[in-house]
Amino acid sequence: MAGTTISAILDRLGIAPLNSGVCHTDWVLRPTGGELVSENPATGEALARVAMASANDYEETLARTGEVWRRWRLVPAPVRGQIVRDIGQELRRHKDDLGALVAIEMGKIIGEGRGEVQEMIDMADFAVGLSRQLYGLTMGSERPGHRMYEQWHPLGTIGVITAFNFPVAVWAWNALLAAVCGDCVVWKPSHSTPLTAIAVQNICNRVLDRHNWRGVFSLIIGKSDVVGERMLADKRLPLISATGSCAMGRRVAQVVGQRLGRTLLELGGNNAVVVMADADLELATRAILFGAVGTAGQRCTSIRRLLVQRSVAAEMTERLVRSYRQVRIGDPLDERTLMGPLVNRGAVVTMMQALEAIRQQGGEIVYGGRELGGCFVEPTLVRSPRRLPMLDEEVFAPILHVVEFETLDEAIEIHNSVPQGLSSAIFTNNLTHAETFLSARGSDCGIANVNIGTSGAEIGGAFGGEKDT
Repeated sequence: MAGTTISAILDRLGIAPLNSGVCHTDWVLRPTGGELVSENPATGEALARVAMASANDYEETLARTGEVWRRWRLVPAPVRGQIVRDIGQELRRHKDDLGALVAIEMGKIIGEGRGEVQEMIDMADFAVGLSRQLYGLTMGSERPGHRMYEQWHPLGTIGVITAFNFPVAVWAWNALLAAVCGDCVVWKPSHSTPLTAIAVQNICNRVLDRHNWRGVFSLIIGKSDVVGERMLADKRLPLISATGSCAMGRRVAQVVGQRLGRTLLELGGNNAVVVMADADLELATRAILFGAVGTAGQRCTSIRRLLVQRSVAAEMTERLVRSYRQVRIGDPLDERTLMGPLVNRGAVVTMMQALEAIRQQGGEIVYGGRELGGCFVEPTLVRSPRRLPMLDEEVFAPILHVVEFETLDEAIEIHNSVPQGLSSAIFTNNLTHAETFLSARGSDCGIANVNIGTSGAEIGGAFGGEKDT
């Protein structure tokens, strides 16, 4: 990113920097819900002030979106796909700037920021293909002279609530598929990352305006009690897709379910990796380092628990300590940085409180655990007994518990003992061990991997969890 200033990036993405006043949007003309200041977690500096929506702004947006949907649903799906294709092309043109903004506002390193935008581009490509494959079944009827078939219709306007850790990709997973299906989308982003949402909306609006379809995607930045709760209770939103904590998911499910709406939830992950004695420990070390330290441990698929067969536990731990010592922590825009900051000071406080609870419960810090100033922390390795209560908690920070086991059956028992069930992995060169982990008596997570880490999703493949996830 040498030679490119933050203000230049903001300007190219249509965002007014702090010294230019409040960052208004042209889709909510006179927002009256107060102001939100977006900060750079790497420096603590304010980036821009954002005008938030009020209850009246929300109502105007929903009414306008409903009018657009009544026309949008009648557009042939392949034509809708052409518009999504153009959005993908616009994202390609702005990939570097948008990826940099993700790094600036959220704190993930620049490579991961660009990778997140690439997920959006890939999702656009995937959605374009699906726009010509919205099939239904034709079935033989038991009634003479009758024909029976199923036909899928658009749901309506979809509400999408996203978290700070993947501030743009998760929106794309939902919105671009919804668009080709004939649905409109109303998006409420995290308060920690409003600028990335504004940038995406600006990009989409340029395309939608060229096609005279402004309003297919709408963005509402506002307080949870003003915008978020209204979305949950709003019967005009037949489906709410929300990403966040288990506590947030329970609230979403309760309110939306009470009105008999539908929910699509992606919640907590307390992901574990099992390392067998026969594993390639070098391969495992690289994958565990990326999975536990990447995004400063703020992925839903981050590795939180490392279950190691006792005969190789000491060697595996020592390999990780050596690797952790080499982790370059710093400016996420620096291509050499491996780990950026946590998203805010509150996240730092939460991590330190979690480490204190771990100590009190009998966990031993093997490496790290210090604050490094601002929102920066050391990634932390903890040697934990298998009954440690904090093993059940998902702490959104770079804390990795190392737990020893004797047999694969014991490892699976420990692995499956937590409330969450998103992603999992085993490292082994034994086919029986791998197949056991993948079988019904193995991992109880929605995703199970062999000889790769827990992080990552591929466009077109299922991504989801079980239990509290």
